[in-house]
Amino acid sequence: MRKVVLFPFNGELMCFIHVLLNGLDMKAKGWDARIVVEGAACKLVPELAKSSNPMHGLWAKAKAAGIVEGACKACSAKLGVLEGVQAEGLTLLDDMSGHPSMSRFIEEGYSVITF
Repeated sequence: MRKVVLFPFNGELMCFIHVLLNGLDMKAKGWDARIVVEGAACKLVPELAKSSNPMHGLWAKAKAAGIVEGACKACSAKLGVLEGVQAEGLTLLDDMSGHPSMSRFIEEGYSVITF
């Protein structure tokens, strides 16, 4: 089975949408796909949680598919969205000085793709 983890850092919504689409596509093809929300992308989580956001449905679908591994604890706190990330039920990832570790995923056999 192919194992891929997508790390979106970019805070642009259109870039993040492609991360969600690719993650869902990989999952549909039987891959073990994960998304770790990092950097400026963390500020998109509370925005996508709003049912009025046009991309809310895609976000909800990715969460329901179980491909959203979590979000960076340090970046969420620094960007002032920690509560919003927690309200979405995301795991706060902080195993590398407050940030998610890519090496953990590599050690588990995942290919890492950054956006």
